Amino acid sequence: MYEAVAAYPAGDSTVSRQARTAADYGYDGLVVRTREADFDADAISDRYGIEVVRGIEVDAADPGSAAGAVGNYRPECSVLLVRGGTNARNRYAVETDRIDVLTRPMAGDGDFNHVLARAAKTHRVHVEFDFGPVLRASGGPRVQALQGLRKLRELIEQYDAPFVVSVTADSHRQLRAPRELRAVGEQIGFTADQITAGLEAWGEIVARNRNREDERFIEPGVRRGRYEP
Repeated sequence: MYEAVAAYPAGDSTVSRQARTAADYGYDGLVVRTREADFDADAISDRYGIEVVRGIEVDAADPGSAAGAVGNYRPECSVLLVRGGTNARNRYAVETDRIDVLTRPMAGDGDFNHVLARAAKTHRVHVEFDFGPVLRASGGPRVQALQGLRKLRELIEQYDAPFVVSVTADSHRQLRAPRELRAVGEQIGFTADQITAGLEAWGEIVARNRNREDERFIEPGVRRGRYEP
């Protein structure tokens, strides 16, 4: 199981501190969302016994700006995320094959519907269940976050769209162990298996993208064989 976190300078904790806590909580891997983070993934992985993976989360004002960033950053990372939160950004993300994860789709003015769920399945874009606001907010914002998660879960289930689970931590203090996330999820309508699957999906994305980077890869389902030049 993996988590995906922000790290210094975008977050309050360094990659090393996040990795140490994630390893203590039983995670197998950690995706670092912060483009500006400066870290030695191999050294940190060896130190804490947890795979550390470079990701980039694109936070653009509109789909046009996001498209330019996606083109620039895709070769630089193992996991490419686009932050949602508006209907336009949500739609752009789930309709773009080069994107791995649509994050925070229900944040701000964002919404999600059956059209977007179908597009996410077609383009194999994972939709993030963001448990951060449920764990860290209170009052009205927490109620809204719960409602958003329930709606999103129903759509993802109905259309069998791919998904990931995260608490969107920008500090090691915000990380939660998988068992804690399962307990929270079960209180709001998720199953323990869904939470586990959402945490494992990060690692599956990493493995898929490494496979695509293999020189023998031609297209999904097609690899260069012994007689190919």
